[in-house]
Amino acid sequence: MISFKSYIATSIDGFIAKKDGSIDWLHPKQYNIENEDFGYSSFMKSIDCIVMGRITYEKVLSFDPYPYLEIPIIVISKNKNYQLNTKHDVRLFNQPLGELKDYLIKNNFKNIYVDGGKLIQSFLTMSMLNELTITQIPIILGTGIPLFGELNHAIELKHRKTESFSNGFVQSEYELLK
Repeated sequence: MISFKSYIATSIDGFIAKKDGSIDWLHPKQYNIENEDFGYSSFMKSIDCIVMGRITYEKVLSFDPYPYLEIPIIVISKNKNYQLNTKHDVRLFNQPLGELKDYLIKNNFKNIYVDGGKLIQSFLTMSMLNELTITQIPIILGTGIPLFGELNHAIELKHRKTESFSNGFVQSEYELLK
């Protein structure tokens, strides 16, 4: 069985990035807590593949150092001419999203980290996401790229836990009910 999980941060008003795609607001020094990664390392140990949208992938390529040396990435792009120029384990998937599950099964991936706002929205719309962890950062951006878009149906969640941190972060974990 395949499990699709998201682990993402938002501003209090629900944005994952500024309008220009910048996420510099996520990492100011005042948010640092020594020896605390907010469960990220544990989450990463629980997954065996990352599926991310093309825009998110291109943002990740700008990170120094590149954070995913040890884990395969599948980049979702509707652009059939998109070229991957990387020495890392990165694969392109440009088939309909409904066919992704079969591709993952053929490649023995079971616990999948879904990353990228539009991709998460697509997974929600198609009822493909199983788990969602959202860390709210104590900032109001006022505008930007939202985590959630319009849906054609309500999505029910089962709350698993919420944890608050001394820097003001509030992290909630949910199971998505089908």
